[in-house]
Amino acid sequence: MTKEARFGFGENWKAYAACIGEDRILSAERSLRALLGEGALAGKTFADVGCGSGLFSLAALRLGAARVTSFDYDADSVAASLAVKERFAPGDARWTIQRGSVLDEAFVASLGTFDCVYSWGVLHHTGAMWRAVDLAARMTRPGGLFYIALYNDQGALSRFWLAVKRAYNALPAPLRPVYVSVFFLRFWLVPLLKGLLRGRSVSPLRAYRSRRGMSAWYDVVDWVGGLPFEVASPAAVEAFCRERGFSLAASRLDSGHGCSEFVFRAGAGPQHGL
Repeated sequence: MTKEARFGFGENWKAYAACIGEDRILSAERSLRALLGEGALAGKTFADVGCGSGLFSLAALRLGAARVTSFDYDADSVAASLAVKERFAPGDARWTIQRGSVLDEAFVASLGTFDCVYSWGVLHHTGAMWRAVDLAARMTRPGGLFYIALYNDQGALSRFWLAVKRAYNALPAPLRPVYVSVFFLRFWLVPLLKGLLRGRSVSPLRAYRSRRGMSAWYDVVDWVGGLPFEVASPAAVEAFCRERGFSLAASRLDSGHGCSEFVFRAGAGPQHGL
């Protein structure tokens, strides 16, 4: 069997990280508070599984986390996070960043457990999504919070997007931005035109950025190129975590091709895979 191509997630995160400023950090903070609740991270330990640019690790730190542990499989993502730390939290010993895989059971166990384990839009890109969810869940201390976001299962449409991603990764590098541009226009041309016609004071692109501090362009690059790629229905995610002793504390479900978000609370006993 031919090994699936892997998208350069870290390369994309490094490009995005250069765009991070105070407005994006504040948006990331609001995003965390929206599902976790006001003051949920104050004095708590926080693990960022697949930290990407490091934006949400930084947001957790600024929301009062006592210790933030960030890791990513991609060396470029680690470099992006280190650069963000150097810009916004230089020398802060509360925040550590390292390279490691959530699929490495020994590595995950070596990190210990945390009050909040956070992994947004990562575990479906590991090539072994359910194992990744299981191992990340084990990092959550009893009574702690497990915050994950996974791509919504759209059946045949998800299989279409898998073909789109495979085509992107098969293209020569110079052609990839052109390919992404087609999909960027597909997602954003109509909303932008509607915004202009209706005289909206806040453009759809700015509104998108304010939700989580992300970039519409770099998110489309990630979406079009992102392999490995798996999906899950909300019911399947909830059942999987419930079997491991978690209860659903909050959720924000996506009806389209985006990510559904879940915050689970760990039960009183240790979390174990089945």
